[in-house]
Amino acid sequence: MNEEISGLPTRRAALRLLDAVMRMGTPMDQATANATKGLSPPDRALAIAIAQESLRWSVDLDILIDSKTKQALPDDSKARMVLRLALAQILRLGTPPHAVIATALPLVDKGPRRLVHGVLGSLLRANAALPELPSLPESVMMRWHPAWGDDMVAGAQAALSEPPPLDLALRDPASTAHWAEILGGESLMPGHVRLPRGTAVEELQGYDEGAWWVQDLAASLPGRLLGNGSDKRALDLCAAPGGKTMQLSAAGFTVTALDNSARRMDRLMANLERTQLNADRVTADVMEWEPSGTYDAILLDAPCSATGTMRRHPDVLQRIDIKQINNLAALQCAMLDRAAAWVKPGGMLVYATCSLEPQEGEAQAELFLSKHPDFSSLPATEGELPQGVTANAQGDVRTMPHMLADKGGMDGFFIARFIRKGA
Repeated sequence: MNEEISGLPTRRAALRLLDAVMRMGTPMDQATANATKGLSPPDRALAIAIAQESLRWSVDLDILIDSKTKQALPDDSKARMVLRLALAQILRLGTPPHAVIATALPLVDKGPRRLVHGVLGSLLRANAALPELPSLPESVMMRWHPAWGDDMVAGAQAALSEPPPLDLALRDPASTAHWAEILGGESLMPGHVRLPRGTAVEELQGYDEGAWWVQDLAASLPGRLLGNGSDKRALDLCAAPGGKTMQLSAAGFTVTALDNSARRMDRLMANLERTQLNADRVTADVMEWEPSGTYDAILLDAPCSATGTMRRHPDVLQRIDIKQINNLAALQCAMLDRAAAWVKPGGMLVYATCSLEPQEGEAQAELFLSKHPDFSSLPATEGELPQGVTANAQGDVRTMPHMLADKGGMDGFFIARFIRKGA
């Protein structure tokens, strides 16, 4: 039986993941549980790694595949999917070719096995290789190059080529030096420690006692911009799984955390319990919920395309198109309008998206200020940001893939801070 071939169930799981993303447009995180069901933790991790490398290098893998076929295979054909997975293993993960072929051919049972075998054989004989950096999909290039230019595109390619390091946010920023030493990491600003990728999180010192949580450095900046929360009330919108809620609670705010997903709110509660932090939790839709009062600080990390997280989620570059971006931008605008009414005079509103699309960042901030004359921009200061990251001319923060590249980089984010007049 085919299932007796060593490693075949893992490759079947990787194929299911790739198919879910590229044919059905499902986020890889959502597809993982079903696609890898029954696998051991190491095999599950390998299936994810194979699929992710196939997604990171999909453009260049397809160029190799197309160079050895007389007619182009359909983008969503099983043969192309299997060839992507096979080449990713050989060229990126260092799997011996004979082992790859043994597990690739059964994936196209009752299909074009000879074609798959022939293409792989031709490429291996030609010593096929990938370029130094992965190419971006054409649709992404058409959006990013006009908006950001050559340096950003090159930085994005470099960022896409490898998974990111592991960033930890500390419950007590005063203990930064202690935890950097204990964990053998590097701190890029108070309250942050960076470790090499591949670290087993649950096995690290401080995990069980809740001294820290996993949070990309860029993702920690929106919460930092709300400052000290002593004697202040904060509302964290779209809060789950809770990184920013924990930040606000640790900073002294009395926090209300709101999210429309009960499953994700369960994760938020578990994170709060582990870190011994507190927040009132509300499971509701931002567009329907009404608060009982106003807040000193509101953080809206809005639903977005998440293209800024491509280092850890390369599937976003395959799934997201301009129609989705425009639909999300409309939702972000509506959420901002609602949140504005809940800010006290003199209070702050921080808007953030983990996106590299201007429609979800700079354009939103400009539109918000034009619609809400009772708000003004409150520029981020040098002391609130990591060294090497600065606010733009409007005072907003735009992190890019090429920033802090020598330190391991950071996710793409947009952050704007507004203050309501009249205090």
